[in-house]
Amino acid sequence: MNLKRNMRAARIGKAWAVFPVIFFLALAGCATNPVTGKSEIMLYSTADEIALGARHYPASQQAGGGLYTADAALGEYVAAVGRRVAAVSDRALPYEFVIVNNGTPNAWALPGGKIAVSRGLLVALENEAELAAVLGHEIVHAAAKHGAHAQQRGALFNLVLLGVAHAGRDSEHRNRVVGGAEVALQLTGQKYGRDAERAADYHGIKYMHAAGYDTAAAVTLQEKFVALSEGRKSNWLDGLFASHPPSTERVDNNRDALAAFPAGGDLGRARYQERLAYLRARNDAYERADRAQRLLDTDPAAALRDIDAAIKREPRESLFYGIKGDILFAQARYAQAAREYDAAIARGPNYYAHFLGRGRAHNLLGQPAQARRDLERSNQLLPNAVASYILGGIVLADGERAYAKRLFKEAGAAGGEIGGAAAKAYARLDIADAPHDYVRVAPSFKNDGNGDGEIVVKVENPTGYALRGIVIRVSANINAQPVRRRLAVDRLAPGAAKVVSSRIRYRAEDEADVKASVIQAAVDS
Repeated sequence: MNLKRNMRAARIGKAWAVFPVIFFLALAGCATNPVTGKSEIMLYSTADEIALGARHYPASQQAGGGLYTADAALGEYVAAVGRRVAAVSDRALPYEFVIVNNGTPNAWALPGGKIAVSRGLLVALENEAELAAVLGHEIVHAAAKHGAHAQQRGALFNLVLLGVAHAGRDSEHRNRVVGGAEVALQLTGQKYGRDAERAADYHGIKYMHAAGYDTAAAVTLQEKFVALSEGRKSNWLDGLFASHPPSTERVDNNRDALAAFPAGGDLGRARYQERLAYLRARNDAYERADRAQRLLDTDPAAALRDIDAAIKREPRESLFYGIKGDILFAQARYAQAAREYDAAIARGPNYYAHFLGRGRAHNLLGQPAQARRDLERSNQLLPNAVASYILGGIVLADGERAYAKRLFKEAGAAGGEIGGAAAKAYARLDIADAPHDYVRVAPSFKNDGNGDGEIVVKVENPTGYALRGIVIRVSANINAQPVRRRLAVDRLAPGAAKVVSSRIRYRAEDEADVKASVIQAAVDS
């Protein structure tokens, strides 16, 4: 009877697990897409989209290389072109446009109109109309809610997973969460569907035309992209083409769109070339810096020559000093590396990687207070596993155990070598704090064959770590008389189990019940 009742309860639990999905779908309803005019189910309101984009915009910029600031006027120019196109879009949003300091050609849009183009893409364009085509395309992604739709699909999927997690008895994984930085990367790197790309191309051309730009640039731009993709240009494949794959179909579609939005508007070639002159004149410096990064591990002397040449050519670029700091750090020249990171931060005070580098250097120089400040600032700008892992060790030495555990747990979710070390550091602390959450114990009665016997305890280690110093408390009542024992297991390998005698005897006629609990365990170093 109890078994049947438990099974019915389990079925009811699973039915209620899908209730959040039904509930949210009921709340969502349908809305008309402001760009395409189609009726769509929407979980996200405009306020939700704006909040989502604003929340992840800073981290997305950090993950993209930080802001390009060496030529502030260029950033203002790109934003002005973006505002010109956004002014004629089908949807009023708080649009923003920035340049991220990355040589890989790329562009992306977050929900709510938060848009970025990379330094590398700007150098590859020929005129302002091509820039307007790129920005118009990204504006459509935001205006037509393409990013929000992708998040919406993820939200529904996660609701289903949440229901299953709560319906099941084993919930050891349900508290795993995706950090905000990972969400930002997903938003900027998501690949849109074919229909979304087609709509972004078509309506982007419509916006170009309404803003007075020469729409023929949208065709020549896509033709250039197709040629580059066929040439297998790796930096393009890693950037823009990964999320916006070009095709001859897109070229043909853009050419067909010119019937509705004729060519002949503002091309802006001279204006664009003038605005890009400063960056183009120093592009060789960025190429040398890229080469210095590639040579960092194999030929540090050559890497230093390249980065020094880049700094001489463009002393305002904070990125170059950060790269030099990385080269010196790799050579264990920590004090010199820290000075280069100082120079980087002086020129670009809001990029996480420079604080991370300086924090690591201070830590290895035996300066934990300075290291802590820098690593915490790095994590504020972009939560990252390296900063969290090193910072966890520093704050643990300061006696801040709970803070250390949180940092190790966050870093452990990243995977890889650092993530593995952080996960073990977290397990070392948490297993010591709550061994009963990790070690399984199951008492039972071992019969001698004539009804008499002893109480034994099966001890299991389901973790991925070898455990030592396991202590189990056994509480038994034999004919209402309490008996207590402490059992010890010196070491238990990952996934291993061991049956331990409690040395508590019972007779066939005795009434007996028993409980067992784990009160101590540690990760075996």
